[in-house]
Amino acid sequence: MKLLFRISCLLFLLTSCSSNKVIKDYKTVALEKTVFEVPFFSNPKIDYVYKANISVYGKELTGIFIAKKINDTTHRVVFTTEFGNKLFDFEISENDFKVNFILEELDRKMLINTLVTDFRLLLRSHYSINSQFENDTERVYQALDTNKMNYLFVSKGANKLEKIVYSSKRKAIISLLYTSKNDIFAENVIIQHQNIKLKIELNYFKE
Repeated sequence: MKLLFRISCLLFLLTSCSSNKVIKDYKTVALEKTVFEVPFFSNPKIDYVYKANISVYGKELTGIFIAKKINDTTHRVVFTTEFGNKLFDFEISENDFKVNFILEELDRKMLINTLVTDFRLLLRSHYSINSQFENDTERVYQALDTNKMNYLFVSKGANKLEKIVYSSKRKAIISLLYTSKNDIFAENVIIQHQNIKLKIELNYFKE
């Protein structure tokens, strides 16, 4: 019985430490913090305006993406053509969403749920951290997300958030890549799906 117990413990440790491909090249370290605050899209005084390109199964959709924090828990997200015609208008929080408007051609449950998942990850500002990993150049914070996980990659040199990976227990599902000159505003964001052919690129709109 003792031998079986030891084998079970060893298998648990091996699978829990090495099964997720997202952090397979990182070592576990002592936890530095239990909360991580994402600075991007968090200022209610700012309208975050980006040129957007959505690529889905070889088809391209371009326009203007606008995000604004309207209260402590909720962002409003609007996507328009470059001529100002509205394509969709959502209100999104961590636990709820509301469709204010969506073009009839885009009004598909699967598409709406996918976009809400993407934008919820993009706009989320607060993570409860339960594990930490690192290599020579990056620190990685792990946050549980219902039955999934989020991994936040922070550069050691600049101490900036560079990537968030939304993951199952074994592999990445969605990656968010940030390019920023400082730690409060992202000039470029790429949302890349691993299991479907969907990519969203946001570039800060300079008038």
